[in-house]
Amino acid sequence: MAKTPPPADTAPDAPTGAGKNRPTPSRAEQEAARKRPLVANTKEARARAKAELAAQRDKARIGMANGDERYLTPRDRGPQRRFARDYTDAGWHFGELVMPLLVIVILFALVPNTAIVFYAYVGLWAYLLFVVADMAMLSRKVKKLAAAKWGDRREKGLGWYAAMRSVQMRFMRLPKAQVRRGEYPS
Repeated sequence: MAKTPPPADTAPDAPTGAGKNRPTPSRAEQEAARKRPLVANTKEARARAKAELAAQRDKARIGMANGDERYLTPRDRGPQRRFARDYTDAGWHFGELVMPLLVIVILFALVPNTAIVFYAYVGLWAYLLFVVADMAMLSRKVKKLAAAKWGDRREKGLGWYAAMRSVQMRFMRLPKAQVRRGEYPS
């Protein structure tokens, strides 16, 4: 028996019976059809990702400034580091005024009188000696108090951490000071 041709009103691509009526795609075609970018490459997706990252960074910055342990760097984490920070922030230190003093010395260096310039530099070096002495005393004091409080479990580098914090101007310290001047931790 001869097969009858399909009626004229149906398209030749339309399935007429059993089977799929198309060739099986090659493996390369199947893999190409499945490929999608891992990250959406649209402008909206990039903008959304950028906004989310900015929000996370702001949250981390605020958390670090407030002293939240989750957002602190490994250098600043722990109760002993908090103790050193609080002890340093409670006192007045010569190192806080180094930057303003340097600006003043630079201004004096612009004066054409060599005697004024000479004494400005001598004054700067004398002040830096006071700063180093203050840092050494603070370091010893923090180490001594931490040893009394934590005994053999005292962390290494606690005195250096406190000394370096004392050289920064108070408003520029991160994490920000959590205690007022004179409120030494117990």
